[in-house]
Amino acid sequence: MTSAHDQAVHTELKLDAGLPPIPLAEVGEIAAKAERVGFHALWSNETQHDPFLPLAVAAEHTERMHLGTAVAIAFARSPGVVAYTAWDLAQVSRGRFILGLGTQVKPHIERRFGLTWPKSPAGKLREFVAALRALWNTWQTGDKLDMRGDTLRLNLMSPFFNPGPIEHPKIPIYLAGVNPGMGRLSGEIADGFHAHPLHTQSYLEDVIRPAISAGAERAERDPREIALAVSIFTVTSESEADFVRSQIAFYASTPSYRRVFELHGWESVAEELSGMARKQEWGEMASKISDEILETCAVVAAPQDLPRAIKYRYTGLAQRVIPYMPYYPGTQDEFWAGLVKGLAES
Repeated sequence: MTSAHDQAVHTELKLDAGLPPIPLAEVGEIAAKAERVGFHALWSNETQHDPFLPLAVAAEHTERMHLGTAVAIAFARSPGVVAYTAWDLAQVSRGRFILGLGTQVKPHIERRFGLTWPKSPAGKLREFVAALRALWNTWQTGDKLDMRGDTLRLNLMSPFFNPGPIEHPKIPIYLAGVNPGMGRLSGEIADGFHAHPLHTQSYLEDVIRPAISAGAERAERDPREIALAVSIFTVTSESEADFVRSQIAFYASTPSYRRVFELHGWESVAEELSGMARKQEWGEMASKISDEILETCAVVAAPQDLPRAIKYRYTGLAQRVIPYMPYYPGTQDEFWAGLVKGLAES
């Protein structure tokens, strides 16, 4: 049976929302209000809370809105654990769940999660996704489980541990990344790609989209089948500008994200920010983000002009946009309603 994701993806630019880091008891109310406002999907992340539990609550309080992880850290879990959780969420949401996976970076995997960083992150993630789909196929069809990779081998699934088929077994998988290697992998094996908020229009056009296309062509797929979901910085006031400058500076100080700045000739700024981060000069870093950098990395517009500016930058380039600022009901309600309405208008 066709999933809700298959029926809806790759048409107009969709506006999604990010779930704020809140206690689990508050998720249901926020999810219900997000659906009433008109967001197409609600995404949970893995920062201060588990990314999956909120979506189980959200599924019970919504009917139409898609629900996804943006992202769950793959290397902090086994593929078997993720497969069971995703299967249950796909069932309870009636096909509205999207599994977004990311790798994180070596210090977090080893020093925050207490696990081992793989020799080949892309290779490990490729096998991780293959393992998920092998398990799901066995549960849905009854086929024998037999997945063999360089680091994973799955061949045990007795009836006692088999949850059995569900109505919406095709669970979309989005992979997250910054650099072209993950874009190519997404083009080969994924249903979508989560673009990091530190990006520019040129970076998506000249680096990420071509990488997705190259991966898709290698796997003999149509690159248009791979959705691009983009977390976006938006600026509608001076206070928001100050905040976004600090976020851009923080991300740009990390070598993993330097390629974005290199594309625009801002290498020296990135190097200076890295030096300041090593000295823990966090408060001064935002001053290094010029107006040019801000306006290139963020959508800067008056509130009433923001929908038009977002559509101008991302229509035809991405399928989903997710404001970096999470959705909090009761704060900026008029802004959110106007943004939803403005993006829905042709």
